[in-house]
Amino acid sequence: MRTNRYFRRILLPVVAIICIVLLWAFFNSRDRTPKYQLALRIDPPEVPSLKVGFAKVNITPQLLDRWKDANGDAQFDQSDGDSWEDVNKNGRFDAVWMAGFQHKKPAQGIHDSLWARCVVIDDGKTRIALVALDLIGIGHDEVVTIRQHIPDAVGITYAIITSTHTHHGPDVIGLWGQNRFFSGVDFDYVQTVRQATVKAIQMAAERLRPALLQLATDSVYAISMVADTRLPQVRDKYLHIIRAVDAQADTTLGTLLCWSNHPETLWSGNLLISSDFAHYWRHYVENGIYHNDSLLVKGLGGIAIFFTGAIGGLMTTHPEVAIQDPFTGKLVTHGSPEKIEAQGKQLALITLRALDSAAGSKENYLQNAGITLRAKTIELPLYNKYYKLAVALGVIDRGYSRWSHFRTEVAYLEIGKAISFLCVPGEIYPEIIDGGIESPEGQDFSLAPQEIPPLRTLMKGKQRIILGLANDEIGYIIPKSQWDADAPYTYGYQQAPYGEINSTGPETAPLLHRALKEVITGVK
Repeated sequence: MRTNRYFRRILLPVVAIICIVLLWAFFNSRDRTPKYQLALRIDPPEVPSLKVGFAKVNITPQLLDRWKDANGDAQFDQSDGDSWEDVNKNGRFDAVWMAGFQHKKPAQGIHDSLWARCVVIDDGKTRIALVALDLIGIGHDEVVTIRQHIPDAVGITYAIITSTHTHHGPDVIGLWGQNRFFSGVDFDYVQTVRQATVKAIQMAAERLRPALLQLATDSVYAISMVADTRLPQVRDKYLHIIRAVDAQADTTLGTLLCWSNHPETLWSGNLLISSDFAHYWRHYVENGIYHNDSLLVKGLGGIAIFFTGAIGGLMTTHPEVAIQDPFTGKLVTHGSPEKIEAQGKQLALITLRALDSAAGSKENYLQNAGITLRAKTIELPLYNKYYKLAVALGVIDRGYSRWSHFRTEVAYLEIGKAISFLCVPGEIYPEIIDGGIESPEGQDFSLAPQEIPPLRTLMKGKQRIILGLANDEIGYIIPKSQWDADAPYTYGYQQAPYGEINSTGPETAPLLHRALKEVITGVK
C-alpha cells in the first residue's frame, strides 16, 4: 500500500507535466489563419490603362543596449568574457538578435537602414501590390495578417509580400535567438514591420501615375559575382530590370531589380544591421555614383526595389569571391562594408548600362498592358524533425493547417505579353527553374529527376522573373533526386551537404513544382 501511494505521488506530477507540455505544443502548433483559402484567376481588361506607384517605409530596429565581443566570434557568450551595458536600465539585455548564419548574435550597430519597399501596379481592373522587406523572410501566417490589415479603400486585389533575405536584419522567424531553444523574435518589432508594410502599400497606391515600363536584362556580368556552393553547378544567370517612367512627366517613378543571390556578402562576422549589397545597389541606381564629390554616373531617381530570386543551392558571394571596385580597381574578398559598396557600384553600373543599351528598341517598352493573375494556397507536409520541435516549443511561431502540414501559397503574374513573375514561397534551387537537375550516385531515393520541365520554360514573356521568398519562407526547395541526408553521400562528399537541415522535406520540391506548373499554365 505504501509503495502504491509512493508511486502515485510520483506518477501524478509526471503525468501533469506531460499533459502541460503536450497542451503547450498543441497551442503553439494551432492554425493561425483557420480556413484561409485563396484561389484567384484574373484576366486582363479589354482596354487596360497601366498606372504604377512606389513607396518605401523605414523598418530599421531600435538598438537599446550595447555589448562587447571579447573573443571576436560574433556570438554573445558571457562565459567567453562578453559583456553588455544596460543602457535603458531595465535590468535585462535587450538584444536585437540577427538572423542568418549562427544564433546568439546580437547587433552592435546599424550600417544602413532597412526598408519596406513597395510598387503598386494597376491596369484599371486589377491592383497588385509587390513588397520587398529587408528581412530574412516572413511566414505565410504573417503575410495573411498583413493583408487583413490593408484597408479596403486602398483597393488592393492581391498583395505579394517578399523578403530580400538579408542575413543582417532582425530575427523574425525564431531560429537565431540566444540559443537553439529560445526564439529570437521581438513581436513588437514584427508588429512595427506589419504596420510599415501596410503604410508602404497605401502610400504607393496613393502615388499611382500613368506609366511606361522600360525593360532590360543582363545575363553576362552580374553572374560572375555569384558562387554556387553545392553541386551541380547551376545558377540563374539573369538580372532583370524594370524601370517605371511617368508617362506624362517623363521622370523615373521607380526601378525593379531582380537577381538571384543571397544578400550575405558581409558574411558571418558582421554585427551591423544592413540590407547588404542591396543598400548600395538601390542607392546608386537612385542617386548616381559619386567619387570625391564628383558625379561619375548619373542616377535614375525614383525608388529602387530589390527582389531576390532562385537562391537555393546556395547562391552567394562568399569570401572567396573577389569583388573589384569599378573606379579604384581594388579587389575585396573578405566580408566588409567596403566589399558590399564595391558590389553595389558594380550592380548599379550593370543596371544603368543595360537600360542605356535597351533604350534604342521599342520592344523594350511596355504601356497600357493588362494584368493576368493566378494564385492559390496549397499544403506541404513537414518532415523536418527540427522544425517540428521548433514549432512545438514556440521557437518558430507558425501553426499547422493540419497535423504536420504547413499552409503556403503560389502565384503567377503576367503584365501584358512581355513580363511574367513566378512567386515561389522559399529558396528554390535554380535547376528546378532553368534545368540541370541530376540523379547523382548516393542520392537517398534512387530516382530520376522529378521536377520537370524547368519552370521558366513554361512562363511567358520577354522577362520571366522568379520572385523568391514570395508570401512565405519555407526554406530550401531541393530536387528530390538530389536529396542527400543519409550516407553514402553524393558527389563523393564525406558528410551530408548543406541544405536539407533547412528544408521542410524531400516531398516539398515535387509538390511545389506541380503547384507552380498549374498556376503558370492554368491547367490542373
